[in-house]
Amino acid sequence: MDRKKQRPQVKKANRFFLYILACSTVGVVLGGTASWAESNRCWLADSPSKQCITQSPLMSTIQGMSTGLIAGMGAGLGATWQMKRDE
Repeated sequence: MDRKKQRPQVKKANRFFLYILACSTVGVVLGGTASWAESNRCWLADSPSKQCITQSPLMSTIQGMSTGLIAGMGAGLGATWQMKRDE
């Protein structure tokens, strides 16, 4: 009987963890893609800015990915907190 009571909580914890992981992954992909596209657009401009010339496109993409990770984690945590509150 005690085991049956623990199972739903484990499933809920896994569901919340997976939700945060999925949001973080989407954030990394979107952040990296947006930064990569922005760096390409910067290079194709008529007169590229100093930042465009000095910053590596790889570093720009990594910065975008890390920002996306933080934003995705925040969104996932906020969403799971709201779901827990509603239950």
